[in-house]
Amino acid sequence: MGAGNGLVKFVVDGRTDEILGMHMAGPRATDLIVEGALALRLEATVEEIISTIHGHPTVGEALHEAAHSVHGTALHLPK
Repeated sequence: MGAGNGLVKFVVDGRTDEILGMHMAGPRATDLIVEGALALRLEATVEEIISTIHGHPTVGEALHEAAHSVHGTALHLPK
């Protein structure tokens, strides 16, 4: 897309791993909000986001990486 800036951040209950909220900013954030809203509605956990297939390369992959980051297993971190 030619844009290198953006942010996806999960707010998570440290005890249960349940997603309590999300922050998103950057290009196509409005395309990503549906997955975040669904995760909140279904009381999803970070592990459930991690175990869901996210295509590569896609903008939606940012949610997958952010979920991995919660557990310290992210592959692509900004430098």
